[in-house]
Amino acid sequence: MLIEGYGHGPVVAGEPLVGRRGFWANHLLAMCGDGTCAGRADPEWFGGDGGDADALAEALFDPEQWPVFRVLVPDGHPVPGVVVVYRNLVDEFGVDYLPGGPGAGAGLSSGLVSGLSWRELTRVADCPEPPADGVQDVSGRFLLLLPLLSGEWPDEVVRERIVAALVAVGAPEGTVGRAAGHLLGHLERRALHDSGWGSPLSGG
Repeated sequence: MLIEGYGHGPVVAGEPLVGRRGFWANHLLAMCGDGTCAGRADPEWFGGDGGDADALAEALFDPEQWPVFRVLVPDGHPVPGVVVVYRNLVDEFGVDYLPGGPGAGAGLSSGLVSGLSWRELTRVADCPEPPADGVQDVSGRFLLLLPLLSGEWPDEVVRERIVAALVAVGAPEGTVGRAAGHLLGHLERRALHDSGWGSPLSGG
C-alpha cells in the first residue's frame, strides 16, 4: 500500500483489525484522553475488556506497522472519503485523517482532514456501495470518523446514532448510553479534532 507523503512509514491495511475485540476501546478512548472529565472511560464500555484492548494496542501502535483504515466513497460522491493512518513514530505518535483519493489511495496534497460536519460525516459513513477496498460496515465507518465531528449538531440525534453504532459493533447494551454520553461530552468540549492524541492505554 502506498500513500502519498508516507514513503517513510511502513503502512499496512488495518481493516482486518476493526472486527477484533478491543479495537473500539483503543480508537474511541483516544478521544477521551484530554483530561477534561472527572471520570475515566472504561474499555469494557466499547466491547471486550482491558486485556483485549491491551492486546489490540500492540497491533495498532506498532512502530514497524502503521495500520491504515480506508473509509472510501465512489467517484462522484458529494463528500470525499477519508483515510485514517495510525502514524506510529516512536517519538511522535498520532492519528492522521487524510482526504481519500481516487481508488484506494490517499494524498496529502489537500492537507489533513481537520473536521467534518454532522452532515458530511453521515454522508461518508452511509455511502451506499462503498469501494471494495476499505471498511464496508456502516457502523464501523461512522465510528472511525466520529473523532472528526465538528461544528454544530443535533445532540439527541447524534447520541442515538452513537448508541446504535456501538451496539452494532458489540458494545454492551447496559453501558452503551454512558459510553455515548462520554464520547459526546468530549466532542462538545472541542471545536476541532486534534490529530496528536496519544495512546489511551498509556494515559496520553
